[in-house]
Amino acid sequence: MHILGVGVATLDIIDSLAAYPVEDSEQRALGRRVCRGGNAANSLVVLSQLGHACSWAGTLADDAAAGVIADDLAAHGIDTRWATRVAGATSPTSTILHSRATASRTIIHYRELAEFSAEAFAQIDLEPFDWLHFEGRHVPACEAMLQRARVGGRRARISLEVEKPREGIERLLPLADVLIFSCAYAEARGHETAPGLFESVRRENPEALLFAAWGEAGGWLDDGAGPPRHRPAATPSSVVDTLGAGDVFNAGVIHGLLQGVAPDAALSLAVELSGRKCGQAGFEGLGPVGAQGGGDG
Repeated sequence: MHILGVGVATLDIIDSLAAYPVEDSEQRALGRRVCRGGNAANSLVVLSQLGHACSWAGTLADDAAAGVIADDLAAHGIDTRWATRVAGATSPTSTILHSRATASRTIIHYRELAEFSAEAFAQIDLEPFDWLHFEGRHVPACEAMLQRARVGGRRARISLEVEKPREGIERLLPLADVLIFSCAYAEARGHETAPGLFESVRRENPEALLFAAWGEAGGWLDDGAGPPRHRPAATPSSVVDTLGAGDVFNAGVIHGLLQGVAPDAALSLAVELSGRKCGQAGFEGLGPVGAQGGGDG
């Protein structure tokens, strides 16, 4: 299947520490990785390993970091022809402190690069795509892109990741077929539980499939057929690195639904895949798992 992901790609600098540092202290890093990151880009890397033809639309600077980003996407077979190149710009950079004691990750993000524009999105031929996935980022541009996708990509299903409580982001909720929420967004909106969030969102989009990645508590689904369903986390034998687990959850949802499995099975696959991610550093080796997700309905 052919998937277009719209969002950000970053340079990630990941310092592994024995434990999270206290303020005004000095600590030696135990290791460092420099790699490509970004929510949509991470999801596409996993979807590519799962056998899909993937394209990425976003903005790239023209510095050395942009070369690292573009080379990594190319190495995973991800088409970047629709990316906007910005001369004289600096790539978005995330400095990530990874605590080996708790496997937590603390992210410091620097960004001055312009967001991908609705005008650039309008140049993309959407007809070949089976699935369009959007990060819920710059709301005015994303709203215009989603509105166009509903007209120009009739064959494709549309998913929207809602990770952060950005101003006006609720305007985007009626425009997607599949909504994938983070627990951080739910809490910021005043909901302690996924079912509470789903009940609120249903008033804005009665038809969508609703998923929520809930970290150590697994994941949730509301497909409108009965009460919300929960899957506990698939905890690995050793939690190594939780960075990007939500992006892998998103990829699992998309892959499962594109395979034609029931939403319950897509949820199970997403939870299983994100659990595997937490047991390793990085996104390699997250290819096919199980029998298209399993699940008990």
